[in-house]
Amino acid sequence: MGETMQSVRAIRRGVLAALATLALGAVGSLSASAQEPESVEALSRLVVFADGEEIDRGLAGLRLRGKPDAAAALILALRYNRTAERRISATLAALTGHRDAQDWFDWMVWQEAHPEIAPHPSFRRLKLDMLIRIDIEFSRFFGGNPRMDIRLEEIVWGGVPVDGIPALVDAAMIPAGRADYLTDDDAVFGVEIAGDARAYPLRILDWHEMANDTVGGVPVALAYCTLCGAGILFDRRAPGREMPLEFGSSGLLYRSNKLMYDRATDSLWNQFTGKPVVGKLAGSGIELQQLPVTIASWRRWRERHPGTKVLAPDTGHIRDYSPGAAYGRYFESPKLMFPAGLADGRLGAKEQVFGVRVPAGAKAWPLEAFRRTPVINDRVGAVDVVVIGNAAERTGRAYRRDGREFQATQDPAVLQGPGGAWQVTEEALAGPDGARLPRLAGHVAYWFAWASYLGPKPELFEPAR
Repeated sequence: MGETMQSVRAIRRGVLAALATLALGAVGSLSASAQEPESVEALSRLVVFADGEEIDRGLAGLRLRGKPDAAAALILALRYNRTAERRISATLAALTGHRDAQDWFDWMVWQEAHPEIAPHPSFRRLKLDMLIRIDIEFSRFFGGNPRMDIRLEEIVWGGVPVDGIPALVDAAMIPAGRADYLTDDDAVFGVEIAGDARAYPLRILDWHEMANDTVGGVPVALAYCTLCGAGILFDRRAPGREMPLEFGSSGLLYRSNKLMYDRATDSLWNQFTGKPVVGKLAGSGIELQQLPVTIASWRRWRERHPGTKVLAPDTGHIRDYSPGAAYGRYFESPKLMFPAGLADGRLGAKEQVFGVRVPAGAKAWPLEAFRRTPVINDRVGAVDVVVIGNAAERTGRAYRRDGREFQATQDPAVLQGPGGAWQVTEEALAGPDGARLPRLAGHVAYWFAWASYLGPKPELFEPAR
């Protein structure tokens, strides 16, 4: 059995090596570059991969050439060749005229804001060469010159290999009464479909960032980007696909948002939008359907759903699942860990919002707004909505209201509305006369992510002063 597994691994690495060759382009092309020290690719390679005087030779050649299309390669070098940070940054300033950036983070934000500066054609080979040196498995996503709906220069390594953050697949669940590892205040992602209630503690999901599961007969993916503070529930049944997709973490990021991938096609997907952006499914028009999910304290979720199941702490992986062990410092800091721009400064980059998207529009409500008004009657696009929030627990739920007005009561599970008390359930607002107002999908996120992915100046609730 051991020899068979070694043989399988050897075959797999051989296939990946072939994919790497396809991703990098013809070998002859690379050899030619090595023989032409004056070429842009050869000069860029000196800056990215060499050291000492060779770096200076590459920088001098690119500066003499004087074109900003070398900026992407120099920004790549800034991350992986820190010994020459000042000299690389000075060369970037000379080529672009931008003098306010000092390090890789600053230059990546500048690059995001300047899509008009296309990188030199050799950059693709350079970037993929770097990724494949880190983990040859990255070749799965870029072999054969795949369609890319996002800029390659903005795809960055997240510090782990492919599946280095292991996704959960049909993870073991236990009854609420056996979850003695949780405290009342622990935050959970709560999901209920067709009466099947499940809780996914954030202290576990922090380490896995993806849970492929089936809830109430619906195949779902709870895709959690810790960097942008967003746990989004998707239906894994994609249009045009016979079987539900299964997702993993690619180890790559785009604007500080995780790029997940599906195991059927190795296409990369934007976690925030549920759309494939690189690979076989890019450009297909597929968009995963979002489903309702909420964040709640374990006590609150258990009280509302006494029959809930919850993730077992024995996930098959060795991790420290204590609260805050994975990203505690990041969550407490106002700073981002990876580069992302914030063109919309109405809120701080990591201020938390609850957002809802409907076909006709999208809107976000700062969680802090719910401290003053826990129930907000509002509108998203052409849809009347009522939004219920709890800033302390980072909880948000949204429902259609169809012109009705609602107010809070002492019981967070009950709203006062037309005709009397309306019950707040996971699927709908249930009225005293049998009326039901459906719940809308929504989720919590950091403002920088919501503002980045939903177009210029997305609609934001601003409480009356």
